[in-house]
Amino acid sequence: MKLLSLRLCNFRQFYGETPELDLGGTAQRKITIIHGNNGAGKTTLLNAFTWVLFNQFTAAFKEEDYLVNKRAIAEVSVGHPVECWVELLFEHGGKKYRVRRGRKAYLDRSVVKESDTDTKLFVAEADGRWISPSQEPEQVINRILPESLHQYFFFDGERIEKIVQSNKRKEISEATRTLIGLEVLKRSVDHLKTVKKTLQDRLKTIGDAETQELLERKDRLEREVETVGQRQNEIEEELNSHRQIEAEVSQRLRELEGVSQLQLRRDDLEAQEKAEQEKLRQARANLKLAISTKGYTVLLKDATAKFRQLVDGLRERGELPADIKQQFVRDLLTRQRCICGSELCEGTHQYAQVKSFLDRAGLADVEETVIRMGAQVDGLEAQVPKFWQEVEQEQRNIQQLITSLGRIEDALGEIREQLQNSPIEDAQNLQARLDDTKGKLSRLTFEQGENNQKLKDNTAAIEQLEQQIQKHQLAEEKQIVAQRRVDAANEVIKRLSQVQDNYSVWFRAQLEKRIQEVFGRISITPYTPRLNEKYELTLEDSTTGRPTPVAASQGENQILSLSFIGAIVDKVREWSKDKNSSLFMGPDSNVFPLVMDSPFGALDSVHRRQVARSLPQLANQLVVLVSKTQWRGEVEKEMDELIGKMYVLLYHSPKEDVEQDEIFLKGEHYPLVRRSVNEYEWTEIVEVN
Repeated sequence: MKLLSLRLCNFRQFYGETPELDLGGTAQRKITIIHGNNGAGKTTLLNAFTWVLFNQFTAAFKEEDYLVNKRAIAEVSVGHPVECWVELLFEHGGKKYRVRRGRKAYLDRSVVKESDTDTKLFVAEADGRWISPSQEPEQVINRILPESLHQYFFFDGERIEKIVQSNKRKEISEATRTLIGLEVLKRSVDHLKTVKKTLQDRLKTIGDAETQELLERKDRLEREVETVGQRQNEIEEELNSHRQIEAEVSQRLRELEGVSQLQLRRDDLEAQEKAEQEKLRQARANLKLAISTKGYTVLLKDATAKFRQLVDGLRERGELPADIKQQFVRDLLTRQRCICGSELCEGTHQYAQVKSFLDRAGLADVEETVIRMGAQVDGLEAQVPKFWQEVEQEQRNIQQLITSLGRIEDALGEIREQLQNSPIEDAQNLQARLDDTKGKLSRLTFEQGENNQKLKDNTAAIEQLEQQIQKHQLAEEKQIVAQRRVDAANEVIKRLSQVQDNYSVWFRAQLEKRIQEVFGRISITPYTPRLNEKYELTLEDSTTGRPTPVAASQGENQILSLSFIGAIVDKVREWSKDKNSSLFMGPDSNVFPLVMDSPFGALDSVHRRQVARSLPQLANQLVVLVSKTQWRGEVEKEMDELIGKMYVLLYHSPKEDVEQDEIFLKGEHYPLVRRSVNEYEWTEIVEVN
């Protein structure tokens, strides 16, 4: 999708019909800059894009039910409608699209009422005609750029750091899956499960009694799995909510005068506790591994002693070492001549004497086995003291870690008691709320663990029943056909699920690597971004030799979010060009725009420069809405040569004492704030020559 132009009419502070904003640019001049002071309409313009395409608004957009310009409403008579619309022209897949979303407002006894939204979409034909597609506008637009992904391409930079918050991870995960096409696989699996259920229901009606009983048992287990799975999703959402509360309460304690040091001490102790718990888990795993892989050596003491006793007995009887080989005796008997020259004819006394050596000669093989086993027995006996040393060391480690954790828990308990009994009432209340939240987290985590075990047990039982059903002999031809269909559906579900899992793991690894590259270019810190399977973004500090989590600042979270969005856009664009990688891709294009409102807000000058330098490398098209202070200096220097068009939002203020403002661009002064000629506020769009 490439944005070409935007027009507005009576949309919020934009009075009347605005001039057309040319957004197309070129490959070399792919940035459109829109300057404006706070309140001039930058956020309104951002929401014009999201409204016209998806009927969505950003979090910063207030009173979304009132879109029509106030001045336009005031200038018409009662009952006369005022039109408000946004029109966007864009290109996709070699075709041009024009979408207009509108709304009307009118006065009814001094009360403003607005109508429902009306959306129209047109596609340009080769002969220049504009026609309406047969599908609904929302369906066409969502096929080009799914609504769930709009936050990646149209975002408020001042609130962008919220994208890395834990309560957003489910939304981010689902949107990312749609972007890379995994949603196609998920829908396929869901559809096949429905088909499989239909086939199984059919099998019930024609199967024998035993088959029906197995299927009913399987149905009951599958219903239970579905119920428990739904509860797990609810638990995960509740956990996220309580974790957010826990983080907010802890932050308030850090900021509360008189107890902030106690909370900081608790933060440090909790970090130590987490590290010690991880060490304890590893020590127990090491002990388990040592016992499972080397513990058998201790139990072989009697067996090795018996082996040595047998070998000693052979030596005492002179049977070892063996002095003659069986093959040598067989050769003499075959040639029928002894080494002394005597003939060896079968049935003679000489033949019988030589043949008797075969029994003794067989001990040569025994001797070779004894030598080989003796070396192995020596090795096993040598491992026993090493095994006990390793076990004792890990047990000491475990005991030390348990003791250390006990001390940490005592210290945490003291801090909790101090906060509970603090003379500061706010501290008492916050600690009580924290205790309540931690209790809920503990109970939910326990229930989650129980449910995980239920899901595991039931899944195993379902697989076993499926195997029984497969093996069950069906008498009728219809039963055989029905069972084959069920088996085929089940096999396809397994294969597609495996492809889905493998592709998701591969994509996340590639995305994490790209995020690290982008973050490394922008940030001056030595931290490393990590992206887990739930698409949670965190920062790690590895400079100490052991990765430790970092509490990111607002600026770091903004850089992390920009890196995440930039990496997604860049990677999807790259993969969409590759037929193999883009096998399941959602949007069938390798052109992706970014529309950003104030992306440099919380950043210092160094990071503004790095962001301004990196963003044009990641996106095919950039529309940047900035204030004068955000633009000047390093951002202007980095982006200047890539600008195709530039506009200024001139805000007309009704305040008599308003302070006028202007900006100097391309050798000319352009006003940013002026005194309004009437009692209304409105914004004018001015193109920079």
